[in-house]
Amino acid sequence: MTPETKKAIRSAADEHAVANGCYYSEAHAKHVVDFFQDHLRLTRGTWAGKPFVLMDWQRHDILEPLFGWLREDGTRRFRLAYIAVPKKNGKSCLSAGVALYCLAGDHEQGAEVYCAAADRNQATIVFRHASSMAKRSPMLQPHIVPRDAAKVLSMPRTESFLRVLSADSYTAEGIDASAVIFDELHTQKTRSLWDCLRYSGAARRQPLIVAITTAGWDRLSICYELHERAQQVLEGIVEDDAMFAYIRAADPDDDWTDPAVHARVNPSLGTIFSAADLAHDCKEAQESGSKENTFRRYRLNEWTEQDLRWLQMEKWDACAEPFDVDALKGRKCYGGLDLSTTTDLSALVLLFPPDVGEPDYKLLSWFWAPRERAELRARTDRAPYLVWAKEGLMTLTDGAVVDYDVIRRDINALADKYGIETLAVDRLFQGAQLCTQLVSDGLDLKAHGMGFMSMAGPTAAFEGLVLKGIMRHGGNPIMRWMASNVTVETDAAGNIKPSKKKSRERIDGITAAVMAVGLADLVAERKSVYEDRGVIVLGGKSHG
Repeated sequence: MTPETKKAIRSAADEHAVANGCYYSEAHAKHVVDFFQDHLRLTRGTWAGKPFVLMDWQRHDILEPLFGWLREDGTRRFRLAYIAVPKKNGKSCLSAGVALYCLAGDHEQGAEVYCAAADRNQATIVFRHASSMAKRSPMLQPHIVPRDAAKVLSMPRTESFLRVLSADSYTAEGIDASAVIFDELHTQKTRSLWDCLRYSGAARRQPLIVAITTAGWDRLSICYELHERAQQVLEGIVEDDAMFAYIRAADPDDDWTDPAVHARVNPSLGTIFSAADLAHDCKEAQESGSKENTFRRYRLNEWTEQDLRWLQMEKWDACAEPFDVDALKGRKCYGGLDLSTTTDLSALVLLFPPDVGEPDYKLLSWFWAPRERAELRARTDRAPYLVWAKEGLMTLTDGAVVDYDVIRRDINALADKYGIETLAVDRLFQGAQLCTQLVSDGLDLKAHGMGFMSMAGPTAAFEGLVLKGIMRHGGNPIMRWMASNVTVETDAAGNIKPSKKKSRERIDGITAAVMAVGLADLVAERKSVYEDRGVIVLGGKSHG
């Protein structure tokens, strides 16, 4: 064993590789480092045009071991790299530099380098950095022909190219990849593109596929599969000399709000972004359940159980103080009716705006389910439908499908008791006949959309009321169960809405409550005595 190899050993995996004939070459490691620092220029922000001076973690933890370790035949040891670090740590620039090295510095005739991702826009991010770097490089610029519109960099002298490839437009035909840079692997909905590229360079001398990603939430995905294997390689559970693994992430038992954890997990902290910026993002995440999972995934690289968790349960529980239900008789209120399929839960939620002199909104909830379905779920899913029915929290109708006549009877009885102004129903609602009957019974029904345009405002307002501690729900256990189930979807503008598709269990009551908030938001007064007290006012210009 040479001294440089002995010095480079960092793990049991390295020792195993040496036993199999692998060795470390400082010359190869220096070659890639010099390529970055002597020939590449940064392209964005404060550092635009400046030499690509590698941070310690980029140099010593990634590039030197990835390219410095060789096999007995002199080719690269590693064929697959999994690199997982939080966002904003310079992954895109590093990825672009690796792509250019594999194109121009790897001594590969006819190199085919691919910037791959789930969609073309994502795949283009690394390409844009690579193209800008090539144009700014005195060494590369004369030899590389950029075709930015086609998302291709070609190198005629070696008949090589770098191009974009995405899951929404790829074809496996003719791919002979010498290197693949796979950006944000966690966004891959299927494994098709990965499987296509994984062995597309089998005929190459030393093919390399590099997955650089942040954490995701889908534990059935190709990214999580690769993440788990990388962990096993790092821990010495699996012996795989060809896999390079690098993971910077918070541990499950870490305090995600601890600045020391932030510093340990983010290797570029203090260079690319400041501790103050990260602390600000952390504070926002602590104040909003919908931002907590986002922060933990993107800024701490944690795999979460859900895509976007919404409500903070401690905030929900703080609103559980009982109130006098009888005092609400005859009070004006707005309702949300979520009629699910005939075989599952239906929910009605009434929202009572604060009366003069009161700070709180109040919720009352009712639920219906078919008895046979409830008995089945009690056995298979351990959802305590039968207990809730026994406690009077849920009405079970006979048979395998819900009896809409029972729901109609109960809603009319509630309309006699409370001053239901309007009842919101899904615009594409189930039970159209029931809704027609309710209108004939004298209730005012309003169709409510389920898209972002209709749901984003009420969702944000509902969350705000819970966070302010002024959405009193009386501790209803079914509503608490549903609140804990909610996962939200987000659009490009950052709007959120509850997602039945993504949520792990039923959320019908919460959906109905959000619709009720939407109604109140439409009809509430524009001014309120509570605005001056910092209380969220539905219908006002500000929800802060």
